[in-house]
Amino acid sequence: MNLKTAFQDNERAVSPVIGVILMVAITVILAAVIGTFVLGLGDSIESEVNAGVTINGTDDSTSRTVTYTAQGTSTDLEVRGGDITDGISLETVGNSTTINSGGSYSAVAINEENGRETVVRTFEVADSS
Repeated sequence: MNLKTAFQDNERAVSPVIGVILMVAITVILAAVIGTFVLGLGDSIESEVNAGVTINGTDDSTSRTVTYTAQGTSTDLEVRGGDITDGISLETVGNSTTINSGGSYSAVAINEENGRETVVRTFEVADSS
């Protein structure tokens, strides 16, 4: 028996077996990574809070009226900015407020159930002087 030929016959099958094992391992790892992204990312995405708001007047007006017109996914609408320190809350659809002091303002839709807020609209009120 020739020792050199004995090893050559057995070694021919080693390379394809290792290749198949590596390909299966790579496939399993790729499937796990892709599955984690596909299944895991969908849970962390939350939709924005939305609400309907109407703002009467133009940016050069010295008085603007903000009206909460549609609830959407919000539980509250708040007007912030200018000289308002805590915000003006419009809790139900149909409520409105008039802003008479100049500055930049935002209408913010709030969902108190999940703690999310979204700026729905920004507007300006001109100084009366």
